[in-house]
Order: sequence, then structure tokens, then C-alpha cells
Amino acid sequence: MKKYAVRGIISALLIGAGIWVGVQFASPLEAESNALTPGSVEDPVVTKSYVDEQLAKLSGGAVGGDTGTVADASLEVVAIPPGRTLMAGQGTEVIVRVGKAIAYSSDSNGISDLTDGAELKKGMAVPANHLILFPRGGRGILPDPSQKNGLTLLVRGSYTLQ
Repeated sequence: MKKYAVRGIISALLIGAGIWVGVQFASPLEAESNALTPGSVEDPVVTKSYVDEQLAKLSGGAVGGDTGTVADASLEVVAIPPGRTLMAGQGTEVIVRVGKAIAYSSDSNGISDLTDGAELKKGMAVPANHLILFPRGGRGILPDPSQKNGLTLLVRGSYTLQ
């Protein structure tokens, strides 16, 4: 019995010593020491009008940041007759809806088929219903010479028919 009493006293002393050391040498939490007071010099409170003014400066004067028009984002249905070529501007997107199309490029580079993640070189067939991106000008799409009808495309961006 005396053996258990000694163990109990030693255990109590060790636990008490551990608690005392923990309390005496505890460092404050880093998050608490770096806490900022809202409205102080380190963390100022700003008004909505100030934020809108700063955003207007960044966006060139348009409050709210709208710089384009709704028409820029819409798809336009374009019919291309046989023998004509749609020459797309930089960044133009095209989807072939009706007909067989052929890729055209004025240099050795091609156009990007974003659906397949492939590059279409000059003379390659452009798959229907694939999103095609024209990274630069001087590239286009023309109807396959073996078909009698032209093409119907959905176009987003600038283009000319030649």
C-alpha cells in the first residue's frame, strides 16, 4: 500500500511540475501577437467610394470595370460561299457548323483546335463542332473544294471574307 502512495505522490508532483513549467514558459501565439486592430494605421478602413475610385483608375475610367460590349462576346452566324475564304483576326474563335472546312495559313504555323488540343496546319480538315482559335492574323478557313455548298460557321471576333 505504501508503494502505491509513493507512486501517487510522485505522479502528482510530476504533473504539477509539468503544469507549472507550461504556464511559466508559454510563449504567446503568433497569431495573437500579429493581430491588427481594424481602423488602425496598420489596417485602415476604406470606404466603397474609395475602392470604386481606385478600380475606375485601373480600368480606364469605367466604374465597374466594363470595357467591352455585349456584342463582342456573342457568336455570329456566317455563311461562306464556295471559293471564298474567311480570314480571321487575332484571337477570333470559330466553330464549323455545316459543311467541310479546310484550314488556311499564310505561313508554316497553323490554327489551334482547342477541342482536341491540336494544331491544324494549312490544308488540313477542320472538324465540325470544334472550337478553333486563331492566334494571329493571316489565317483562315475555306470550304472544301470537293463540296458544292459553302460553310456555315459560328464566329466570335473580327474577320473578313476574301
